[in-house]
Amino acid sequence: MNNSTPHNGAVPGEPVKKDENSRRGNWGNQIEFVLTSVGYAVGLGNVWRFPYLCYRNGGGAFMLPYFIMLVFCGIPLFFLELSFGQFASLGCLGVWKISPMFKGVGYGMMVVSTYIGIYYNVVICIAFYYFFQSMTNLLPWTYCNNPWNTPDCSGVVGTGHQLNGSLANATTSLVAGVTEVVNRTKRTSPSEEYWKHYVLNISDDIGNFGEVRLPILGCLAISWFVVFLCLIRGVKSSGKVVYFTATFPYVVLTILFIRGITLDGAINGIKYYLTPQWQKVLDAKVWGDAASQIFYSLGCAWGGLITMASYNKFHNNCFRDSIIISITNCATSVYAGFVIFSILGFMAHHLNVPVSEVADHGPGLAFVAYPEALTLLPISPLWSLLFFFMLILLGLGTQFCLLETLVTAIVDEIGTDWIIRNKTIVTLSVAIAGFLLGVPLTTRAGIYWLLLMDNYAASFSLVIISCIMCICIMYIYGHRNYFKDVEMMLGFPPPLFFKVCWRFISPVIISFILIFTVIQYKPITYNDYVYPGWSLAIGFAMALSSVVCIPVYALYKISRSPGATFRERLKNACRSHPKWGPALQEHRTGRYAPMASEDTVEARPLKEKEELKEEQKEEEKEKERKDEISLTIQGSNGSTNTHNNPNPSA
Repeated sequence: MNNSTPHNGAVPGEPVKKDENSRRGNWGNQIEFVLTSVGYAVGLGNVWRFPYLCYRNGGGAFMLPYFIMLVFCGIPLFFLELSFGQFASLGCLGVWKISPMFKGVGYGMMVVSTYIGIYYNVVICIAFYYFFQSMTNLLPWTYCNNPWNTPDCSGVVGTGHQLNGSLANATTSLVAGVTEVVNRTKRTSPSEEYWKHYVLNISDDIGNFGEVRLPILGCLAISWFVVFLCLIRGVKSSGKVVYFTATFPYVVLTILFIRGITLDGAINGIKYYLTPQWQKVLDAKVWGDAASQIFYSLGCAWGGLITMASYNKFHNNCFRDSIIISITNCATSVYAGFVIFSILGFMAHHLNVPVSEVADHGPGLAFVAYPEALTLLPISPLWSLLFFFMLILLGLGTQFCLLETLVTAIVDEIGTDWIIRNKTIVTLSVAIAGFLLGVPLTTRAGIYWLLLMDNYAASFSLVIISCIMCICIMYIYGHRNYFKDVEMMLGFPPPLFFKVCWRFISPVIISFILIFTVIQYKPITYNDYVYPGWSLAIGFAMALSSVVCIPVYALYKISRSPGATFRERLKNACRSHPKWGPALQEHRTGRYAPMASEDTVEARPLKEKEELKEEQKEEEKEKERKDEISLTIQGSNGSTNTHNNPNPSA
């Protein structure tokens, strides 16, 4: 199978034509690529994970390691993946022509993207569900007088049956019930009971699936259908969609920010957000959290960055793009922190509790604490609609790229004319498979499995994949070769800072994250529920399923490579494929310049070009020797020996 065909149906050995199906420049313009990459990198994690980590690690004390990790790890790795995909114009599988033995890294990226795509869309479908439930005059999680509520429920707004949307009435109810909610351990909020007993109807064990939650299943079908429609024409259609999906969340965040900072007590939440607890700066856990947030929020080692960059024009300035997108991602996290902490300050002020005690950690910040905060706002259904619509758009921006990563990898790997012409069918098949695999997550035990996948399927495996990618490019392919490739593509070599980070600093930081994750490992829990051992074994199996692709494929490639000894096979397996390099013939210059020979037009590096010439010379000499032997044999049988005697009549 030829996985180097750049989506244009070109016949191997013939120059690639620049037609409408050509992969190069499939973005309408560079703004579409930047917006799509922003939508991919900026996701749900920026809305709740970054504020939660600040919340847990002392606010400003988290900022210092966060920005250090961004500079020395996040931006360099982001640039590495963008330049990698753009140079070869191939997805996360095809790019490993750079060193075929490491193609297992690409398969590992596919496995990780598959896991994330399955449960990520379930989170989006829950946002869809809350969005639909917000289309009412009264949010259903406002009061405790619903059939799903328990006697322990104590509403923040009070026990009234109607809400007129005015802030004055909401404040009056809060004052009346403040004695009930000072000690949060003695109450259960209506939003938490709505989440657990109505939305999830959660079971008591991960093995007790129960029935499928039909409303959630319907929202999951809607979510996958929306993703498919937006990708039905590949990145040409998704590029248009992201004009809206990547920009509207900033509009909503701005509206919520302006509303949030005008609320009573908002300044207390912002102070908690910005005031550092300096004793925590020396805590290794804070640095580990900062590094992991940078790593996961940028989406490195998911394969999506390589895939999106592969649709760029060859000479696009991806260095500039990496700086813009990475900083935008970081700024979005910080901005979302201002929005959420202003709301938390408002809640703490009316509940008369410290900001540090006003919200639960983890997913509860998005689907428990924030909906509860929305009930405190005037015209709460409107704010709820805007907020959950924003969550949907943030999630879809990432999901677009995850699905496109899988589809592109499949098309690149198979590479037949039928697959290239019928990419829409491949997209539909992947979407249907993703929907079916996500059905178990819509059962009563679905939240347990969702958190299991989130904590294991895409945790330390991403760290290992990214570290091996750095080692392969910098030390197997060679840092000098890659620096020359980048210079040929961009017109200038990578800055010295990025060279040092790629070779030394980033791999060391990645290794630090891996070691820290192993040392600080603790089994996951969901509130008071402790996961059984068999479920943790499944979690580790999911984590290893992506990593094991690397050694398994490496052994396979070595066994299939030519060579008399293991060392020769290993050397041949690591050597770059002859077709490695720019996809279009016009860009294969310098050491990738095409051969002048008539029987080949494939571009090859200069060294292989010279070796091929020597092989051709040896073949010509061998042919001459065979002709001499043949003529000699003919002469000994009484035939005319024209080689030794040019005169036939002699």
